[in-house]
Amino acid sequence: MEAILKIDNLRVEYRSREMGQGIKVALNGLNLSVSQGEVFGFLGPNGAGKTTTMNVLLGFVNATRGRACLFGTDVRKPIARQRIGYLPELTYYYKFLTAEELLRFYARIFRIPNPERESRIDAVLKLVELADARTRQIKTYSKGMQQRAGLAQALINNPDLLILDEPTSGLDPIGRMKVREIIQRLRSEGKTVFFSSHELGEVETVCDRVAILSQGELKAEGRVSDIVKQHQCDLEQAFLRIIGYSTPSLQ
Repeated sequence: MEAILKIDNLRVEYRSREMGQGIKVALNGLNLSVSQGEVFGFLGPNGAGKTTTMNVLLGFVNATRGRACLFGTDVRKPIARQRIGYLPELTYYYKFLTAEELLRFYARIFRIPNPERESRIDAVLKLVELADARTRQIKTYSKGMQQRAGLAQALINNPDLLILDEPTSGLDPIGRMKVREIIQRLRSEGKTVFFSSHELGEVETVCDRVAILSQGELKAEGRVSDIVKQHQCDLEQAFLRIIGYSTPSLQ
C-alpha cells in the first residue's frame, strides 16, 4: 500500500537549557512507514520523542539528520497542508466563540468556498456529536466536548491524514469512547490516522499497528495482535517490558 507517512533515519538534537548539559538527542535514527488507511499508534513514555516527531512532520521543528515525508514529499518542501488535520495535546481556542464560529474561522483559513463551508461544518459537528451544542460558547463545554471541538477543527478540511497528539488526554471513559468511535469511523472512510496516546487500552482497541519509542529510539513496531502474542500479555504489559520498566521492589 502507498506510504502516506515515511520517516528515514531521523535524528533531532537540541541544545539543553540546563547548565553543562550541552546537546541532547530527542530522536536517534527513527524509521517509520504508515500506509494509507491505517490507524497507527505512536507510543512511549513522557520524553520519548513522540511530540518531537510530530513537530518534524508538521514543519515546526527541523531534523538534524534524516528525512521525513508526507504524501511522498519531504516535509521541508512545500506540501499540500490542506490534506493534513492536526490536533495538539494542549489546545486553546477563543472560548467566547461557539463551535460553529470556530469552524468557520478554520474553514476560511483553508479557503473552503462558501457553498461548501456550511455543509462541511454541519458534517463534522454531526460526526463529533456536537450538532446540538453548535451555538453554545466553547467555555460552557465539558473537557470531552472541548476535545471533540478540537477534533472537529482538525477535520474541517476533510484531510487525508490526521495527526493527533494525545487525543484522549484527560477524558473520562465516556469521552474516550466517543473519540475512539470517531477514529474508527474515520478508518472506515479510508482516512489515515497517526496518533500518540498513553491510553494503551484505547490503542489496543483501535490501532492496526503501533510503534513504541523510548529515549528517542524505536524499540518495537508491528501489529498490535503480533506484539501481544509475542509477549503473551496485554499491550500495557508488553509496552512496559519493551521500554525496560520493572516494578520497584517493596522490600
